[in-house]
Amino acid sequence: MNPIALILFGVGLFIGFFIRYFFAQKKAETIEYQIKQRLEEASRKEREIVLEAEKKSLAILEKAKDERERTLVDLKNREERAIKKEEFFDLKEKELYQIKTDLRQKNEEIEKRLKEVEDKEKDVSNQIERIASMTKPEALEIIFKKVEKDSEEDLKERLNKLLNYQREEVEKKGLDVILEALPRYARSVATEITMTSVNLPNEEIKGRIIGKEGRNIRHFEKLTGVELIVDETPEIVTISSFDPVRREIARVALEKLMKDGRIHPAAIEETVASSKENIEEESREAGNNAAYEVGILDLPDELLYLIGRLKFRTSYGQNVLNHSIEVAFFSRMIAEELGLDKEVAKKAGFLHDIGKSVDHEIEGTHLEIGIKILEKYGIDNRVILAMRSHHETYPFATPEAFVVLAADALSARRPGARSETTEIYIKRLSELEKIANNFEGVDKSYAISGGRELRVFVKSDIINDFEMLKTAKNIVKKIEQELKFPGEIRVIVIRETRAVEFAK
Repeated sequence: MNPIALILFGVGLFIGFFIRYFFAQKKAETIEYQIKQRLEEASRKEREIVLEAEKKSLAILEKAKDERERTLVDLKNREERAIKKEEFFDLKEKELYQIKTDLRQKNEEIEKRLKEVEDKEKDVSNQIERIASMTKPEALEIIFKKVEKDSEEDLKERLNKLLNYQREEVEKKGLDVILEALPRYARSVATEITMTSVNLPNEEIKGRIIGKEGRNIRHFEKLTGVELIVDETPEIVTISSFDPVRREIARVALEKLMKDGRIHPAAIEETVASSKENIEEESREAGNNAAYEVGILDLPDELLYLIGRLKFRTSYGQNVLNHSIEVAFFSRMIAEELGLDKEVAKKAGFLHDIGKSVDHEIEGTHLEIGIKILEKYGIDNRVILAMRSHHETYPFATPEAFVVLAADALSARRPGARSETTEIYIKRLSELEKIANNFEGVDKSYAISGGRELRVFVKSDIINDFEMLKTAKNIVKKIEQELKFPGEIRVIVIRETRAVEFAK
């Protein structure tokens, strides 16, 4: 290679390196300057931030100091008030203690004087007894008899006025409520008995019902739990049972068998089973319809089924399901008039006789059974308290209980609602008359108006006008204690005095 070229290449390389170094130095100085500028700017901002923070810190400290001073002043004021209150209460406590001490002293003094008075009264009473030669009870008895004899007419007149006034006021208020509720409800009355008659298409069917050697009728009675009475009455078979559900199942099954024409043990079993299912379904439907009619839509299905069974139950000839619906309506109407809880009254009236649906299957009264059923299915305790007193065997715990009692009596006593058998009717009258005849001074007694009124004739030489009122009250109490009856019984005591002379 040429030396000159090498020299020129080396000079060029040196010059290039120098130029590059110069520009790099310039660039470094520029970057260093920029960094220095930024550092100075950052330092300046840092000083400003520190100054601002110091100002805010001083402001916060001043504010906290002022708040502390105010808090200390407030605490000091509260402490002063608390000290004053404590001093005031101490003063009152001393005053109360002094008053209590004074009252105790006065009470002791009064007791001491009362004891002195009692001792003096005993001394005076002993002296009077010694002078009069009789004891205090004997003297009081003489005085009372004298006062009673002297004031007999006046007492009798005042007592009659008081009783008449109370009776008029109660009857007026009750009549207003009943007259308001009764016209708003109308329902047909169904009368049923414990025997059901089934019409036959012809006389020949009787023999088929009885079967060979009576096997059909015995099998039918065994499955249904009823008694079939096949007598000489033309084209009629009578079903007898105290269980209305069984009686209805037997009626439906017998009608199905006659319609089908096949009457033998296998067909009887099939028909009776089908009839039981039909009656259960009919009971559920009847319960649902009744609840819908009265507007109670929150009852469980089991309760509705039991309610529906009441369709086949009667009480004194009155259908119990219809009676329950009536009592529900009457309870709601009366509760509305009196401003009470109409929903509780309505539900209690609707469920008050639910125990009658199974009282022939479970031991106990229908009321006790009904209470257990309602408790089992979680019915509101207010409803149970309202329904359990409709026979007055439980105390009246709520105002709605009186409403259900009145509605029950109203439904049972309206004309045509109930009918009694001759045996029950005669027994009731005899028991009423027997109770009255057992009282001293009673001459004769007569139960009239179906046993809802008892007229008692007393001997005028034994019982006077004043004692006549006592006799009436005692007879009423005796009836309430010994008899169970729907509604109320009116007791009338009559005293007659006759003066008889003969002109010759």
